[in-house]
Amino acid sequence: MNVHVALLHYPVYNRQRQVIVSAVTNLDIHDIARAALTYGVRSFYVVTPLEDQRQLIERLLTHWRDGYGSHSHPERKMALELVTPATSLAEVVASVTRHSGQQPELWATGASLGESTLNYSEVRERIRNENTLLILFGTGWGLSKEVLDMVDHRLAPIQGVSNYNHLSVRSAAAIILDRLLGTENEK
Repeated sequence: MNVHVALLHYPVYNRQRQVIVSAVTNLDIHDIARAALTYGVRSFYVVTPLEDQRQLIERLLTHWRDGYGSHSHPERKMALELVTPATSLAEVVASVTRHSGQQPELWATGASLGESTLNYSEVRERIRNENTLLILFGTGWGLSKEVLDMVDHRLAPIQGVSNYNHLSVRSAAAIILDRLLGTENEK
């Protein structure tokens, strides 16, 4: 299995559909890293072009990898070892390509991706075929058109039982990773 994930803070939309850089949040990094490790993801990139936001990520990682957090919560250290800050999606693609030996297929997720999406069983088959996959999660109000135009495929949106459809990105990431990589899906 050669699956990687990236959490993009740029380019994403705000409520008015303007392209913005969204703020990095501690909880997203922790929770997505823990889900990624649980499901055997190879790497987790947090993408922001803002230097101060990358410094925040580095401080957080230093605390949990090398500081007090590494001793008090070694299981969290293991999860945060997967995290790499990046300035752009292009940097992530280059890194995954360098480490895996092949350019990854780009997969987008999002609550409003209604057109030409693939279901999770189709993606599980690609994972079994040893394709290198990079799953993109967007913050704010979703990935920009610029990113969506670059992706190879779009995953079907998560649908609940009500009309309310505004999960946190960390919740959506956990659900999607379970659908794609969880053992329950094999039964």
